Amino acid sequence: MDKPMSLKPLHVNLFEMNCVSHITHGLWTHPDNNRHRFNDLDYWIELAQLLERGGFDAVFLADVIGTYDAFRSGPETALREGMQIPSNDPLMVVSAMAAVTRNLGFGVTFSTTYEPPFAFARRMSTLDHLTKGRMGWNIVTSYLPNAARNFGHDGEVVHDRRYEIADEYLDVLYKLWEGSWDDDAVIQDREQRVYTDPSKVRYINHEGEHFKVAGPHLCQPSRQRTPVLFQATGSPAGIEFAGRHAEVVFTGGRTHDTVRRNIATMRAKALEHGRAANSIKFLVMASVIVAETEEEVARKVESYRELLSVEGSMTHFQLPIDLLAYPRDELIEQVFQREQLPSLSRDYFPPGETVGQALDRIGSLDQDFFFVAGTPAVVCDEIEKWLDEDGIDGINLRQFLSFETARDFIDLVIPELRRRGRFRQAYDPGETLRERLFGSGDARLPDEHFASRYRDAEALKRPAVPLRFK
Repeated sequence: MDKPMSLKPLHVNLFEMNCVSHITHGLWTHPDNNRHRFNDLDYWIELAQLLERGGFDAVFLADVIGTYDAFRSGPETALREGMQIPSNDPLMVVSAMAAVTRNLGFGVTFSTTYEPPFAFARRMSTLDHLTKGRMGWNIVTSYLPNAARNFGHDGEVVHDRRYEIADEYLDVLYKLWEGSWDDDAVIQDREQRVYTDPSKVRYINHEGEHFKVAGPHLCQPSRQRTPVLFQATGSPAGIEFAGRHAEVVFTGGRTHDTVRRNIATMRAKALEHGRAANSIKFLVMASVIVAETEEEVARKVESYRELLSVEGSMTHFQLPIDLLAYPRDELIEQVFQREQLPSLSRDYFPPGETVGQALDRIGSLDQDFFFVAGTPAVVCDEIEKWLDEDGIDGINLRQFLSFETARDFIDLVIPELRRRGRFRQAYDPGETLRERLFGSGDARLPDEHFASRYRDAEALKRPAVPLRFK
């Protein structure tokens, strides 16, 4: 018997990046993988059409603006492995994907640390117009030392300082997106030869510690005005930032309790900032390997495992040492102490772990907490636990093969989720990405969100209210 639709439904994005090797390093060499086609526009068109057929919420495009060059003190391993280099701009492929779809959403990553906000505001408004309100923005502050050097810095901007910059960056964007144009500014009066009523468009005249922006915004209001605001975080400063700004947070943890605690902490922060506890959706990166039989699942798992690159993963982790150069039975702590390296990250290396254990884990398929391999029934049982016991709202589906991972999920998992009442039967025609995620029927940010203050033109004249990081 089908389960009632009152059950929490699953939101699904495909986790992508405009590069060869995103997060499953080494698998670009698989004969059935299409990763080498990332420079080809047809790749993105085929992908968009596939995801739309499957009813995905969005394709989520990650990005970095530097290369991973800490491992072995240079970029050589990253280059050899295709590990997020070469990589292209994620925003540039959205228009092509939007042109061949009507419903698929788009989440794009862009950093607030190194490029000014005015031009970015224009690019996002343009895409929100062209997609008819299907845009989301993954707010990042950039963490690679090479990224800092690419934009004229000697080293990384200090972590919490990056969030202070990001907070003002968002303030500028809200003024442009929400406050610079009235809803009825565009009148398109052919008889009077007036396209826009000048009295309903204004400068923002922002002057802050980091930015000075006059305005007005160059784009008329798009359907969402402000794109859906995504953020990945776990640090105290990031959680404070999410409480004010984020609508969708990518979170995680190594235990069920950790995941639930992270969600509860961010909901509490939202309340502190005058928002509803349910104003934030929570997504996790999930790895799903599915086939019709257990034998086929095992075959896929083995074919992926054989090609996984430990060197690619160590490069991605920015490890300061090459673990392959040490005895497998030596403790990681001893290696770090002998090499006089900074204290270990407990997120990467649990206490008492040996070099061999670390290498086996780094090179495993199931290193993610949210991992399942099995038949459709097994996979959906696990997904239901993620929804009900861990309290998540959806997943960013990690790809092993393009397009096999997405196609398997669409053909095998989604029909079973629909039967169980865990996935929409169809898109609502014409809905924006925000309406799909929150079901409010309103394409705009809710009135309780910090950005809404700038819908009052007088608020543009008042000093900014910077976020205080505790």
